[in-house]
Amino acid sequence: MGGLDTLREFSLLRWLREGRQSRRLILLIVFIALLLDNMLLTVVVPIIPSYLYTVDDQAIAAQNHTPSPHPPVGTFQTIVSLYDNSTRVVSGAPGVTTPRPPAQTVPPSPLAPGNASKVDTDCPKGNEELLNENVKVGLLFASKATVQLITNPFIGPLTNRIGYQIPMFAGFCIMFVSTIMFAFSESYTLLFLARSLQGVGSSCSSVAGMGMLASVYTDDEERGNAIGIALGGLAMGVLVGPPFGSVMYEFVGKTAPFLILAVLAVLDGALQLFVLQPSKVEPESQKGTSLLTLMRDPYILIAAGSICFANMAIAMLEPALPIWMMETMCSRKWQLGIAFVPASVSYLIGTNIFGVLAHKMGRWLCSLIGMLLVGISILCVPFAKSIYGLIVPNFGVGFAIGMVDSSMMPIMGYLVDLRHVSVYGSVYAIADVAFCMGFALGPSAGGAIARSIGFPWLMTIIGVVDILFAPLCFFLRSPPGKEEKMAILMDHNCPVKTRMYNTQDSQHYQMGDDMETESDE
Repeated sequence: MGGLDTLREFSLLRWLREGRQSRRLILLIVFIALLLDNMLLTVVVPIIPSYLYTVDDQAIAAQNHTPSPHPPVGTFQTIVSLYDNSTRVVSGAPGVTTPRPPAQTVPPSPLAPGNASKVDTDCPKGNEELLNENVKVGLLFASKATVQLITNPFIGPLTNRIGYQIPMFAGFCIMFVSTIMFAFSESYTLLFLARSLQGVGSSCSSVAGMGMLASVYTDDEERGNAIGIALGGLAMGVLVGPPFGSVMYEFVGKTAPFLILAVLAVLDGALQLFVLQPSKVEPESQKGTSLLTLMRDPYILIAAGSICFANMAIAMLEPALPIWMMETMCSRKWQLGIAFVPASVSYLIGTNIFGVLAHKMGRWLCSLIGMLLVGISILCVPFAKSIYGLIVPNFGVGFAIGMVDSSMMPIMGYLVDLRHVSVYGSVYAIADVAFCMGFALGPSAGGAIARSIGFPWLMTIIGVVDILFAPLCFFLRSPPGKEEKMAILMDHNCPVKTRMYNTQDSQHYQMGDDMETESDE
């Protein structure tokens, strides 16, 4: 038995040693990190607007010494839908529901002004309290991206100096703390702090993760495929988050979904600890191009702008769409998350399809078409009269953003290889800054615009912006490279880099097999 245990231990150590050299295992770690980060990002989308509305409503009722019209929100309890018109709370018996009298079961028509005041209803239609939630929820959602935006310029150069492993593991630790705070926070201030803390963890995970993939997948086509798969993890998080959060919140409570995410985060941290060895400092062998130099590159700015404005569309939808649905459709809690499922499914499809296809059709063309499709789809959202009317436009939005992200993320690494030093921490910090600007400006500005001029005008503004920006992607069709970089890349002593410009020789260079064979030797 002792010999068998020794053999198993030896096999495990050998698997871990080989795993540290395996690009596929590194890709898996990045995939899981992006999955959990974006699940936490989106699981709050259906929970926070409804939860804050309930908390504020109870606070106002307590100040006025009147019974709250909505049931109290507990930690683990079955919650009667806040916007369910078939039930109401009996005065003097909090949390107990009885059927509404037959004369009051029909919800008022959203087209008839004044009905909300004439007919007793639990559906909050356009009242001032609900409109104020647009701003509060928008600022809370934007806090994560704003903090991430501030942190990225420091994380990018840091990864160039100490390697990707330590920042990646730090991102896990911070995300775990943020998840626990979300689970047990009951005030707007603590929720705001938890969301902001998540921004620091996301910055570490996304910048280090993308940089790690770009460094191990040096071929342009393989890099595009790998980043497309990694973005599939992001898409899965966006897909699973809203419905998972809304269903758990409706039937179990606010705490449960965050505790489940915390357990999954611990498993991801253990995998990173054994495979990446985050205690080791592994700086890049050459000094990368400075962040300011990369930010002055017009081609990098166009790619970053595409990422920013495409994702700003969905960022504006996240806080504003649930409140608009409550106001115009009288939607229940579980519907607020389900409405985002078409966008999440199509984003997953888009990143997987165009991670491979974009290289063949031209990443600039794929991004241009994606930007146009985002704009057209977002313009169609306000025409929906029910949750079913949101399926097609939301599907189009997610699919188009998948086209843009899966095209522009590989282009960022390609532009660095072509025009700068092939060290990727800073350029993916810029990509993440662009992503965060969309998710910082989107919810904060979107909430204020929706309150001032209405949700339809908000969608019109961002849709037109995306359509007008789309033609700029044409400049990425054939970006010029520096002569000295071209000479180095075309040198026969650098066959891996040469593949980016001579795809006909791709069958002669199997990068994955070469790396793993050399590591075994």
